[in-house]
This record gives sequence, C-alpha cells and structure tokens, in this order.
Amino acid sequence: MELIIPTTVEMAVNVVAFIVLFIFMAKFAFPPITKMLDERANKIRESLEKAEDTRVEAERLLEEYKVQMAEARAEATQVIEQGRKVAESMKVEILAKAREEAEAEKTKAIEAIKAEKSAAVGEIQKQVADLSVAVAGKIIGSSLSRTDHEALIDKYLTEVGSLHEN
Repeated sequence: MELIIPTTVEMAVNVVAFIVLFIFMAKFAFPPITKMLDERANKIRESLEKAEDTRVEAERLLEEYKVQMAEARAEATQVIEQGRKVAESMKVEILAKAREEAEAEKTKAIEAIKAEKSAAVGEIQKQVADLSVAVAGKIIGSSLSRTDHEALIDKYLTEVGSLHEN
C-alpha cells in the first residue's frame, strides 16, 4: 500500500512549480486583476459619493421647498387679511356714503316741503286777503280805492303771517 504523503522529490517539484506559477501569475495575472478590482472599488466609491451628493442636494431642495411653502402660506395669509381689511374699509365707506346720500335726500325733501308749505301759505294768504277784501267791501257797502285796497291786503297779510309764525 502506497502512502498518500508525497516524496521529497515530488514535494520539491511541486514547490518549484508553485513558485514559478506564482511568479508568472504575479507578473502577468495579478496586475490586471488588481487593476480591475481597484477600478471596481473606484466606481463603487464614486457611486457612493454621487449618491451622497444627490442625498445632500435632495435635502437642500427639501429645505428650500419647505421655506418656500412657509413663505407662500404667510403671503397667502397676508393677502387674505389685506382682502378682509379692504372689504371692511369698503363696507364702511359704502355705508358712510349711503348715510350721506340718505341725509342729503332727507335734507332736500325737507327743503322741498318747506318751499311747498311756504308757497301754499302764501297762496292761502293771498286768497284770504282777496276774500277779506270782498267781504269787507260788501260789509262796508262801497268799493275801496286802490290804495285802500292795497293797505287792507298788507294789513291782513301781516296779521296772517304773524298768526302763522306763532
């Protein structure tokens, strides 16, 4: 039965073959393999750096978005508040203008009523004076002269006017 343990010559040949193979691989195979592994490591590192840059940029954009949203909300609130103030001032202005117009119409109506009243009182005074002269002429039985007639009218107008003022 043969043993599995190699002989010294086999061992020396194997060691020499291994050393030659190792030197050959170190000279021709390891540099491309090392270069390929270094390139892959560099690509992975670059990808990680790009991913980190992208993450940082995304966070910056998110913060900008949050700031813009806060500003937009504040501006919208301000615009709404200004709209309310403008509406309230317009309401006050419109009410004041309506009150002024109503007061002007009321004053105009009162003036018109006073003018109509004065005209009516003047007309009534004239008619009363004419009737008084006619009645007085019938009572006296004679006709009055023009001067007497005017004096009598003035007297009655004065009396009627003083009654009206009381």
